[in-house]
Amino acid sequence: MREGSYGGARLLVVDDNKVNRLLLTRNLELMGLKVTSAENGRVGLDMLRRDSFDLMLLDIEMPEMDGFQVLSELAKDLELRDLPVIVTSSLEGLENVVRCIELGAEDYLTKPVNPALLKARIGACLEKKRLRDQQKELVRRFANAEVAQDLQQTGFSLGGKRVRGSVLFADIREFTPLAESQPPEETIELLNTYYTLMFNAISGHGGIVSQIAGDGLMAVFGAPLPLADHCDAAVRTALEMIELIELFNVEQAAGAKPQIRIGIGIGSGEMVAGYTGTNERATYTCIGDTVNVASRLEAHTKATDTPILIDGETRTGLRGDISVEGLGPVAFRGKAQTVEVFGVKPPRTR
Repeated sequence: MREGSYGGARLLVVDDNKVNRLLLTRNLELMGLKVTSAENGRVGLDMLRRDSFDLMLLDIEMPEMDGFQVLSELAKDLELRDLPVIVTSSLEGLENVVRCIELGAEDYLTKPVNPALLKARIGACLEKKRLRDQQKELVRRFANAEVAQDLQQTGFSLGGKRVRGSVLFADIREFTPLAESQPPEETIELLNTYYTLMFNAISGHGGIVSQIAGDGLMAVFGAPLPLADHCDAAVRTALEMIELIELFNVEQAAGAKPQIRIGIGIGSGEMVAGYTGTNERATYTCIGDTVNVASRLEAHTKATDTPILIDGETRTGLRGDISVEGLGPVAFRGKAQTVEVFGVKPPRTR
């Protein structure tokens, strides 16, 4: 980051010495930085949790809460642990420097701090924060909030863990002839609208979209974050998806545009959830028999002309106000045992 290009970055100076605070604040403001100060670690920590800062300059020897304690608290706080901290202290000794770095500090400068060195360290720290913020924004843009939270809490590693949840597959019926009947620009617009509606229904019931491919999608309920009523949430999502498509079709008909139908399959049970792919390119998904059953059920909606099909375990996890109809056991391709299939009745058909 070039000198003078700090972009109005906000700094918090935490030092119990009033003269140090005032002089440091004046020098930093002359550099074009916005500066707030705190007289001890506890006050500074409270300010960090109330407001947003780009960098903290932290003294060590302070009343109420010293610098070591502040660094320890920051390391435990998911919202604050990435905040860059430069320690400025009169404490000498390699053990103090090592302790601060181990607790997460970016740098350790001994008082009296050389102004040119401080300016260089601030520039480097703000540039690192800018890059970190860009990375977080990319994660938020290309991953849902739950996956982003999981990445922040546990970090990225290929592999998975066993979870219990529900998987939903949805697909637009007769999409290929629909796409052939109109310009590709209109098809893209249709898909964007379709996904906007479906994503809203899924996230509104605690699910995440794991995969999208063409006109189809896969959603998971119960991973990466546990969801107690994952069966009920998945089925209520499906009902809302059908309702949204019906409302969308009313608008399509009014504009003399093609209407769409979807089929939805839901399976519940144990599966493995995690990141698959390579260290360069990976996705969060679930695998296992539960996923296979949900996929087979979605495809089977074409044979039954029933928009929502679920398996027996999903049926067991429903609350009493959702009406289902038993369709008997079905032998799906690749399954040694038959699957009990149930059709979910939309409220209007009761």
